[in-house]
Amino acid sequence: MTKKCILVAMLGAAIMFLVLWMTGSFESAVIEEGRVVSIRRAEVPAGIAIAELVDVPVVYEAVGTVRPETEASIEAQVTGKVLNVMVRSGQKVRKGDKLIVLDSREFKTRLESAQQGLKSAQAAERQAREAINAAKAESGTATATWKRMKKLFADEVATQDELDRVEAAYLKARAALAQAEDGLDAASAGVRQARKGVEAALINLDYTTITAPADGEVAKRMVEPGDLAFPGKPLMMIQTGGTLRLEALVREGVIGQVRIGQKLDVDIQALGEKGEAVVEEVVPSADPLTRTFLVKAGLEPLPGLYPGMFGRLLIPVGKKQTVFIPARAVSRVGQLETVLVKVNDSWEPVYVRSGARYGDKLEILSGLSGNETVGFDLSSTGGKQ
Repeated sequence: MTKKCILVAMLGAAIMFLVLWMTGSFESAVIEEGRVVSIRRAEVPAGIAIAELVDVPVVYEAVGTVRPETEASIEAQVTGKVLNVMVRSGQKVRKGDKLIVLDSREFKTRLESAQQGLKSAQAAERQAREAINAAKAESGTATATWKRMKKLFADEVATQDELDRVEAAYLKARAALAQAEDGLDAASAGVRQARKGVEAALINLDYTTITAPADGEVAKRMVEPGDLAFPGKPLMMIQTGGTLRLEALVREGVIGQVRIGQKLDVDIQALGEKGEAVVEEVVPSADPLTRTFLVKAGLEPLPGLYPGMFGRLLIPVGKKQTVFIPARAVSRVGQLETVLVKVNDSWEPVYVRSGARYGDKLEILSGLSGNETVGFDLSSTGGKQ
């Protein structure tokens, strides 16, 4: 009994294998593009067109980021603790508006110390002026006595010893006057330096209140109360220009196709639409790591366009011949695309692979070589959308 069951099972398996083999189930499932499907003859289509060979531009897509034309990085000029941040991201600001307030106690102390130093220097200058006035008076008296003694000595009324004593007093008075003048110069220099110290202290105190350099919009806030601010640390980014531009990286083999003032198409993926940009700047040196050049292109206004969005700069680099047929001529069944092609006096479906759609025309990447006669149903829309 067991042997009979085994025999029946083997016979059934053999019959199943024969049926599968006859239906072609063991053939490769890969369908070669351009192969004519000869399993059936198609009826004559309602519409007829010729597969056209058209020269289309070859476009290089340089990826980039949308950025404001002018952007200001807000940094502290002095080191201090952040007490208050007056604005948030997305907020509009006017020139001179307060943005960030730092702890100013240390700088107020420095200002008071500088002001006291200025008062001391001014007092020293007043003393030097009084000293020079006294030295001038003494020098004047000594000079008059010395001139009178010289006359008396010439008339042989005064002796040589008397003339020498008066002359010594005269020279001493002149030396004292010169010393007093030097003292006044030093005191005046001290006052000027003290004033500069006060000015520097006032400037540093003013730096504790950070204001907007121009009208704009806060693009990014990178600081919170309690943080430490110091020179070189970005605290905030402000978009000060009203226009945006795409900054894209272009490889070195294509940069020769880009010129300042050139109009190029741009594709903003987030918006799902294309716009136009004008090349404004080409950085004349390549990044040694990526071998790319930075190209900045001004964008036309687009609704919903914001800094930081991803975009592509479309640069034409040449032309290529491509086959185009009416989009309605392509029939799709799952992932398979076929086109009715006239072969001799009959119509046969041919496997193709389509590309981009241009209006009512569809690009054929493979399967057709051009100048074939294709047919289609007049009610069909076909192709890729």
